[in-house]
Amino acid sequence: MNINLDELQEDRYARLRLIPWWDQEKLKNATVMVVGAGAIGNEILKNLALLGIGTIIIIDLDQIENSNLSRAVLFRESDENKSKAVVAAERIREINPEIKTIPIEGSIITEVGKGFFHHVDLVLAGLDNREARLSINQKCWKTNTPWIDGAIEVFQGFARVFIPPDSACYECTMNEADYRLLNFRKSCSLLTRKQMEEGKVPTTPTTASVIAGIQVQEAVKLLHPETDLQPLAGKGFVFNGLSHDSYVVTYPIKENCLSHESWEPIQALALKSEETTMKDLIFLARNKLKTKEVVIETDMEMAIKAVCYCGKEEPLFRPLTDVSFEEARCTNCGEEREIQMAHSFYGDEPYAQLTLRQIGFPPGEIFQGRSDEGLVYLEMTGDVDSILKR
Repeated sequence: MNINLDELQEDRYARLRLIPWWDQEKLKNATVMVVGAGAIGNEILKNLALLGIGTIIIIDLDQIENSNLSRAVLFRESDENKSKAVVAAERIREINPEIKTIPIEGSIITEVGKGFFHHVDLVLAGLDNREARLSINQKCWKTNTPWIDGAIEVFQGFARVFIPPDSACYECTMNEADYRLLNFRKSCSLLTRKQMEEGKVPTTPTTASVIAGIQVQEAVKLLHPETDLQPLAGKGFVFNGLSHDSYVVTYPIKENCLSHESWEPIQALALKSEETTMKDLIFLARNKLKTKEVVIETDMEMAIKAVCYCGKEEPLFRPLTDVSFEEARCTNCGEEREIQMAHSFYGDEPYAQLTLRQIGFPPGEIFQGRSDEGLVYLEMTGDVDSILKR
């Protein structure tokens, strides 16, 4: 009897391959976005690394604090004041050198374009505020990307799976109290991230581990679509760590939900935002739609300039939510200034020759070109490729 010694040697994923339906190649070829590298994010990232997910994009805008060390397995005391995204990317490569990690330091709301969502297989999030969740939800629905939400507080937590276009979405789960809080904060026209934060949420590493485990388990199901596995599409797993009760809830699809908007087909442009002007983009949209009457629209409200009655003006060029209360005050007379905003662009603006980045749009954004002839969705794919392929 001839024995192949190579077959007796176990590789990193040998025990996983014992699962009858398991396909390690699917995981190796997958690209997954993780938003938030805190308590839940650390556990998600650790699990994804152990499973051999090929490419992991990590998005977080915060730095590591001492209080993170009791809830984050990837961080060390020497990491204080370093970027969560960067350190987490380094640590999970230590766990599994075979994976590729791409850290992005920035806000998921204003600094990560929808094109990145379009180019990943799924998104996992561990966040503590509604604005970020709603932003992820809308971007995932526009790009037809599944996402898995996780949240914890003390010993309780939940994991929810949203799969466009057919399941309930995150906004479908929002109640009147959620909307009141969201609208209250939006009613202040100038809000920075610091003012939007709801405060610190008490969490434990044990609950984070449970919820992140469920999230990644659901991710594995989604990455094996040809099997009979049933992901929690439009459902939520609710966990009570005090009693260890758990149950699954089904969310009804909300009629006329504002988040249920799909942008398709999305057309790739091998262009970068730092090299393409708004005038260039309008020219391209005119060619695609074969008409001269085109407007570029975006779902981001852009602050163009601050204007004071004393006559002083100041260019801003950034998303409105990134403008601080201090910037609303005139440095000349101290009065509150008017913020001029735009979300529609015609090509005749005095700043139309500025690049998309100079106007304040994030890299990888998708723009909507509209005319009487129809719609076209234009993606700055050059931005996405330059980051994902680096």
